[in-house]
Amino acid sequence: MHDERDITVDYLARVEGEGGFHLELRGDEVADLKFRIFEPPRFFEALLRGRRFGEAPDITARICGICPIAYQVSACNAMEDAAGVDVPDELQALRRLIYCGEWIESHALHVYFLHAPDFLGFESGIAMAEIFPDRIETGLALKKMGNTLMTILGGREIHPINLRVGGFYRVPTRAELDVLVAPLRSALDAAIETTRWVAGFPFPDFARDYEFVALSHPTEYAIHQGRILSNRGLDIAVDEWPDWFREEHVEWSNALHARTRDGRSYHVGPMARFSLNSDRLTEQARQEADRAGLGATVNNPFQSIVVRAVEMVFACEEALRIIEGYRRPVQPSIPVAPASATGHGVSEAPRGLLYHRYTVDDAGVITDAHIVPPTSQNQLSIEEDLRAFVPGQVHLPDDELQWKLEQAIRNYDPCISCATHFLDFSVERR
Repeated sequence: MHDERDITVDYLARVEGEGGFHLELRGDEVADLKFRIFEPPRFFEALLRGRRFGEAPDITARICGICPIAYQVSACNAMEDAAGVDVPDELQALRRLIYCGEWIESHALHVYFLHAPDFLGFESGIAMAEIFPDRIETGLALKKMGNTLMTILGGREIHPINLRVGGFYRVPTRAELDVLVAPLRSALDAAIETTRWVAGFPFPDFARDYEFVALSHPTEYAIHQGRILSNRGLDIAVDEWPDWFREEHVEWSNALHARTRDGRSYHVGPMARFSLNSDRLTEQARQEADRAGLGATVNNPFQSIVVRAVEMVFACEEALRIIEGYRRPVQPSIPVAPASATGHGVSEAPRGLLYHRYTVDDAGVITDAHIVPPTSQNQLSIEEDLRAFVPGQVHLPDDELQWKLEQAIRNYDPCISCATHFLDFSVERR
């Protein structure tokens, strides 16, 4: 084995967007390691300035084709916060329902097509389908179920058009939701089967002491309402996010790195949600988590695939619960008048906490916008995972080591396209 080794992956496979990493080893020591996001910035915050406050949900939905609901709901939450209005519970339940659809379709895509191939030795989900066609069919059926929920409540499955500040443009009839019950029950069975399948994967013996950050709600597994908590004692209102977290630009990434205000990395996503809220899972989801041996906290990032499967079980159960108790609201939305104010909003995207902040003037025009996606918040944690994981793998040939490190990155299901929405740019000339 050479004393010095360089491994560079120019384009990561099975992630959304363009990214790579570089590893330099000197003996068994990591001399340099960088998780690089080089997809060009898309400047969504600049696009929002000068637009009407009611346009934010539809504009931000275009940031991601996999998790548009997260962007719409966080934007709505922020604008409603700025206006000082509270959306009624029956409309909040519908937002929770459409969010369940997004969790199901996004987690199914990740589990079956992006991450399971790593554990089973396949280059892709397509290659895996040749050996495990039934598994891929199950994944496709789950994704279709999530997309169907998004279509019925959102008008279409990609970049839905029915969510608005104050509620919805139209709410579904009882009959429209009732037709979802039978396929949701089938999806629940498929999600349970998925959880038991992935729980048997061979997981590396690897764990870290993460600072988990997620929404938490006193009576439900938090999705789009609650306070921001951590396992290190943080308990803050949503509008306190800027006081406790900060972002910085690093030269090797087109996405900002997020840290706690005292410079530490933190971890958002399914493992954080589960570790902070597992006692509020639905009954079957809690049973499947116990059966999978997850315990109250999960610190092995390779087991995040199991947590995502458990969250699919939860989302199916929760969707069925909401539909069972549904009474069509008299009005699809409440009036929201513009006000000169700053509003803050968060929700739990499939990949983790998604923060929005907007400043609006008296005419309802957005004068400032700030969006912090989950992948931006996890970049530093990803790099720290790699630095901790590499020493136990340096004996491997370069191609096998590369495979293991790519898998470690895919644990996070990084959405690189989401993360490259903004970049501070300055030029120093001498």
